[in-house]
Amino acid sequence: MTPAQAEVFSIVRLADSDRYLATLYAPSERRGALFALYAFNAEIAAVRDRIHEPLPGEIRLQWWRDALDDPTAAAGHPVAAELLEAIRAYHLPVETFGNMIEARIFDLYDDPMPSRTDLEGYCGETAGALIQLCALVLDADAAIASAAAAGHAGCAQAIVGLLRMLPIHRRRGQCYIPVDILQAVGTSRDAFVLGEDRASAARAVAAMAALAREHLTAFQQAAGALPASIRPAYLPLALTGAYLDRIQSGRFDPLEESGAISPWRKHWLLLRRARSGW
Repeated sequence: MTPAQAEVFSIVRLADSDRYLATLYAPSERRGALFALYAFNAEIAAVRDRIHEPLPGEIRLQWWRDALDDPTAAAGHPVAAELLEAIRAYHLPVETFGNMIEARIFDLYDDPMPSRTDLEGYCGETAGALIQLCALVLDADAAIASAAAAGHAGCAQAIVGLLRMLPIHRRRGQCYIPVDILQAVGTSRDAFVLGEDRASAARAVAAMAALAREHLTAFQQAAGALPASIRPAYLPLALTGAYLDRIQSGRFDPLEESGAISPWRKHWLLLRRARSGW
């Protein structure tokens, strides 16, 4: 393992343990590319955590655009170097990475998410695109045939991730719950962030969880036809269902807690899906 590969490996293990564990079920010769994709995703997803104003975040995201356009601009950056190698080796579509970066601009600001359609678009350009890219690394032909499944999987995974991030987003003044959903349950973006009406906030969370469940069910209905060759790209969805069950259980307050599941349960769920699929 080269120093750059070791750095990428470490980033994913620390920043995205669910995808890290799922990647261990992929063929060994493909793991380096998968880790590069996940490390890139972790880097652009974490830009908001590292800034105090949006402009430095936009500059950072522009750096990634420049690195994709001109590999010499990425010299010395281990994640960029490994990502560019994965793109070259597996003929990955560069425009998809550009769309992922563009979607992450929303993270830098505290603007409201306008509608369910906008939310699903954001999820598709981030989590959905990442699943599809990983599937392309594993088996390009099978990946192309399963694009619809990737879309539903990405929406389910991303929405559940946003629900688990509610405590952090609220402290920042962010709200990813669409305005149309908030209005439908009788609240507003500002009221939700401030936690002024817990009853309406609970209804908003329930509506988001129901949307995630809708996409998860659609994915599961298609998942039986997924070839085993691309299964590792979808393995994190084994955990999405468990997180969603926790959120919908009512046993904790999603506005204050993330609803983690135990390490042993993660390993069991991943192992079961890796062996038998959906």
